[in-house]
Amino acid sequence: MEKIGFIGLGIMGKPMAANLLKAGYSVTVYNRSRLAMDELAKQGAVLADSAQEVARQADVVITCLPDSPDVEAIVLTEAIQTLRSGMLFIDMSTIAPASARKIYETLKAKGIQSLDAPVSGGDIGAQQGTLSIMVGGEASAFERALPILQAMGHNIVHVGEAGAGQVTKACNQIVVALTVQAVAEALTLAKKSGVDPAKVREALLGGFAQSRVLEVHGKRMLENSFQPGFTIDLHRKDMNIVLQTAREVSVPLLGSSQVTSLMDAAIAQGKGSLDNAALVTLYQELSNETETR
Repeated sequence: MEKIGFIGLGIMGKPMAANLLKAGYSVTVYNRSRLAMDELAKQGAVLADSAQEVARQADVVITCLPDSPDVEAIVLTEAIQTLRSGMLFIDMSTIAPASARKIYETLKAKGIQSLDAPVSGGDIGAQQGTLSIMVGGEASAFERALPILQAMGHNIVHVGEAGAGQVTKACNQIVVALTVQAVAEALTLAKKSGVDPAKVREALLGGFAQSRVLEVHGKRMLENSFQPGFTIDLHRKDMNIVLQTAREVSVPLLGSSQVTSLMDAAIAQGKGSLDNAALVTLYQELSNETETR
């Protein structure tokens, strides 16, 4: 089995690295915050003091970081010093497609295979190893990576060339964001109309409106429980990538623009660190609903 280096141990990265350990891989980890590293060390991870050290010890390097500049800084400035020809790099962050293509071209020139492989499924999917993984890059690199990806996810699709995985993730974030908004509107309307929103959600889950967002985020909205999951800050960052990508190809995204503005409003109210289901609080407040956080 190939030796894996994993950089970025946040809400998603830490359980993903843990699942690689459970699958029997040797995993060297690095994170700027030490606590997550220490937790994984108890599960058998090898700790590194830098991205360079991770790359030095690994055959395959995986990153799961917040944004495009973070990935570029780690890969193209830090780890690139010890990345070697014949290695495989897999970025599982959500970044701009243009950044994914830049990294691909840079590493290709050094004889290093690379994939952009962002994920969907939230913290629950990361913990359970049931993530959906959308992959861009060369077919040979995908085949090499597949056993590794299967330790972290179930629905793994090679979408196309470099950057295609990130374009797919942008599409995913559109659907999730607009569905979160729709569920928030529906449950607020039910409550203000004097109908039990829990019963409304139960009824909708059995019909054509059923979705994972209604199931998970709808429950969080009913309970006013907004421990992240996936924060509004991060989702707004992803929606900025969506809108940037759309501008590059001249596609008007009216719904995406609107829900991004709602996220801006929530962040302005100091709610950016809450789960993205907390968008419902904007509707509660606008509707003079008393059960707000």
